[in-house]
Amino acid sequence: MENSNSNSHSKKVAVLVGCNYAHTQNELHGCINDVIAMRETLVKRFGFELSNIELLTDANDGSNNKVLPTGANIKAALNRMIDRAHPGDVLYFHYSGHGTRIPSLKPGHPFRSDEAIVPCDFNLITDVDFRELVNRIPKGTSFTILSDSCHSGGLIDKEKEQIGPLASIQNNICPITNSSNPKSITFESLLQHFQSLTKINTTDIATLLLQSFGRDSSLKFRLSPLELEDAFGPFGSFKKSDEGILLSGCQANETSADMNPQVVADRSDGKAYGAFSNAVQEVVKGQPVGRDLSNREVVMGARDILRKQGFEQHPCLYCSDENVDAIFLGQSTGKVNSSL
Repeated sequence: MENSNSNSHSKKVAVLVGCNYAHTQNELHGCINDVIAMRETLVKRFGFELSNIELLTDANDGSNNKVLPTGANIKAALNRMIDRAHPGDVLYFHYSGHGTRIPSLKPGHPFRSDEAIVPCDFNLITDVDFRELVNRIPKGTSFTILSDSCHSGGLIDKEKEQIGPLASIQNNICPITNSSNPKSITFESLLQHFQSLTKINTTDIATLLLQSFGRDSSLKFRLSPLELEDAFGPFGSFKKSDEGILLSGCQANETSADMNPQVVADRSDGKAYGAFSNAVQEVVKGQPVGRDLSNREVVMGARDILRKQGFEQHPCLYCSDENVDAIFLGQSTGKVNSSL
């Protein structure tokens, strides 16, 4: 994953993760399709080299050398990408799978819970872990995260919300129908899973995860609240300027939809898909080749598509003021004159 693209001084690198949780009560259908489609788009539309894209899925394809998207493996892939980054590089992480919310200790937190993604082994990767990754990015490097998962708004701790807004969020939940499933695993389900696994009767998720994963657990559970504040700043604050960019599939208190195979009559390929991942693909395909899109345009375009399709989820953008109109998956100095 170290080969450069056509610009000898910079490279575009991606980690793509799709979790379908096959043959479990949490099974989804379109997540692996989402990241395979995005891999093709990255190469054909955004100039990524295939050798610079790492794909982690839980597909049961008989491969003996597959790297499963466990919490430890996902973090290892992201750490490699960050550690090898240089100024001018474009880094991208696309996650399609379940998300969850866990109780928050932060005073004044809007929903009294924090956001996390749910790898195939349930070793949660939290907003604090993504903040730690963003803090390590070399100056002049961009790091875009697209999370097609429930409760994904705010997945980079202390990143400024640009499209939301929090002040207008209502308790809108994407309706469960025969055609879609929410990409969410409840906190209560996580507790039950780990209580059964560890034989420990506690509602403290940190104790359960530390017992199960040890040092591979999230920083949120390994550090005390005081240590977290010392490392990442006071609770309730946000970073005024950094190169972290989050495109979330929904607001922090919403779910994102996974579309089942039997209800994709509007798609000629008949494949299942994540509603947000698919909307982003449609936004990109709707622009002429060579026409750059800004982060703002991608999110607003996806919102418009999801609204027209009848989904009650609202993608959000979290980034610095400078990156709102920066080129989506472009060089960090690029800007787009947004018309949206």
